[in-house]
Amino acid sequence: MLGQFQQSQLRIEVKASAAILREALTQTAQFRQWLWPQTFAADLPQYLMAGAHFTSWLGPIETQHRVDRLDAAGLRFILSGSVDGFQEWSWGEGWVQSRLEGISLLPLNMGQTATLLRLQLFLAGQHGSP
Repeated sequence: MLGQFQQSQLRIEVKASAAILREALTQTAQFRQWLWPQTFAADLPQYLMAGAHFTSWLGPIETQHRVDRLDAAGLRFILSGSVDGFQEWSWGEGWVQSRLEGISLLPLNMGQTATLLRLQLFLAGQHGSP
């Protein structure tokens, strides 16, 4: 993989319970909404579970995802394609955190920041204001 090794860890406060955050991060109908303009393969499962594989695109940029771990308070994707690495999500009452490490030509921190802000806005629209 061409690119440079990058790592980023961001945490934000949200007005959402741990259960609502888990749904937003694991129910694909929900994350299709807040991850727009990213698109996903048609065979995306309704709910993520450990071992699930799927493909996403941001314009022509393709990323493969494999769910490595999923539990009550966390999710870990192994990434390949535009990013070779992993992304971990952790959540609790009123907060969500994303940790991203990988080799890529893309500015990963900028994309990660935008993703967290889109999630925060989505949750504010669904469950009150941030």
